Amino acid sequence: MPTAQSIHSHTPDLAPLEAVTTPVESDVVVIGIAADADGGKDADPVVVAPGLSDTAVAALSAAGRAVGAPTAVGSITRLPAPEGVPGDSVVLVGLGTAGDDLSDESLRRAAGAAARSCRGRGSALVLLDRDRPGAVALGAGLGSFRPAKVTGKDDDEAADSLRILVSEGSGDAVARATAIAECVGLARDLVNTPPNLLFPGSFADRAAGLAREAGLEVEVLDESALADGGYGGILAVGGGSSRGPRLVRLTHRGADGRPRVALVGKGVTFDTGGISIKPAAGMEQMTMDMGGAAAVVATVILAARLDLDLTVVATVPMAENMPSSTAYRPGDVLTMYGGTTVEVQNTDAEGRLILADAIVRACEDSPSHLIDTATLTGAQMVALGKKSPGVMGTEDFRDRVAELSRAVGEGGWPMPLPEELRDGLDSEVADLTHVTPHRWGGMLSAGLFLSEFVAEGVEWAHIDVAGPAYNDGGPEGYLPKGGTGVPVRTMLAVLEDIASAD
Repeated sequence: MPTAQSIHSHTPDLAPLEAVTTPVESDVVVIGIAADADGGKDADPVVVAPGLSDTAVAALSAAGRAVGAPTAVGSITRLPAPEGVPGDSVVLVGLGTAGDDLSDESLRRAAGAAARSCRGRGSALVLLDRDRPGAVALGAGLGSFRPAKVTGKDDDEAADSLRILVSEGSGDAVARATAIAECVGLARDLVNTPPNLLFPGSFADRAAGLAREAGLEVEVLDESALADGGYGGILAVGGGSSRGPRLVRLTHRGADGRPRVALVGKGVTFDTGGISIKPAAGMEQMTMDMGGAAAVVATVILAARLDLDLTVVATVPMAENMPSSTAYRPGDVLTMYGGTTVEVQNTDAEGRLILADAIVRACEDSPSHLIDTATLTGAQMVALGKKSPGVMGTEDFRDRVAELSRAVGEGGWPMPLPEELRDGLDSEVADLTHVTPHRWGGMLSAGLFLSEFVAEGVEWAHIDVAGPAYNDGGPEGYLPKGGTGVPVRTMLAVLEDIASAD
């Protein structure tokens, strides 16, 4: 486990994924178990174990019935390995009901739960679906993630080690799953890093270092450069902290003539609410308020690792929102990057201010598409709960992003930008105010505010991940407690979709 000194160079703790062509000896074998839809409640469960003999499958089915092994997706039962199973023990993981179409997401959830249960067992052979090794490997890789712990004590990491073996012919799907899982793990680790260790300067340094290792072009603007450039939103939000703000630009360059996509992520490394201070209860979770920035940094690195043939430019504003004698105030009028003036009503609606500056800067590169993502509004959770991101923007692209988000298991849902809410952003003393005078449709009014800064002709999607970026409950499926890495996989799917369409 990393110490406070080493946390900045820590790499995600994920089990390595390896492709195998046939079942091989391992310490534990992961096998699927499903309820028999046609046999009634007394029927033996259906065992899913591609590559094992009929005798071994029958023995596993009988053992599963004898112990009452549950079949709900992701449920876990441990058994000694019967004859014919190439391992010392078995993990039966629930797959639901046999005969039902098992979705890729259910397969990922099952593989993730199984991998987490195998931590510390040496090697795990995962036999769930030979025809969909990518879903199995990705779920297992994501589920094996172990959050970093800052400790000064010696720790025996070997006692918790794991190798995951997945049946696949070429290994290509497993290699791709490895890259995705590692970059999602990176986003999770960034979110989980304590705010005294991850502040704008250190976040910028870490993002720049990781980006350079991936072969990306890097530009970092400190508070002096931000002031020279007129980034009024970022400077205002970061002005109350002794640790100055940053703007990080990371570029993965595709071939000439290929599409150019802009990514923007909110990077508030800790959010007290500023002068409009938050209640003390639960404020410790505001270390996750840079979840959008973490996802964007991880996604552009992933684009480089997968060598996507398009140009991706990440523009990442980073600030710490603190109350002090230099903090911005309700009633202030800010001049944003690009010249728009904004009347501040609530300093706890800070994310949209730093995003606005970054969106204007990103649009100067003339992208065809722009995606911004942020842990932006509590209203997202009121409207959609803690697992479904709200997706707003230009209608066709919004719907495309939301559909791809659901396909990869991140659950994005398209939301409107109602014209009647726009009137609430009018100001008597500035071009705009950044919040409406009422509490209705808070997620949507935030999206409307951001839309004012998107250049004409740019296809745009805003993804609010206030709930989905952080799991404050217990681990489930392939999701750990803490940072989840949402919406890295959504943004990857969108980038690949854009690249394939051109």
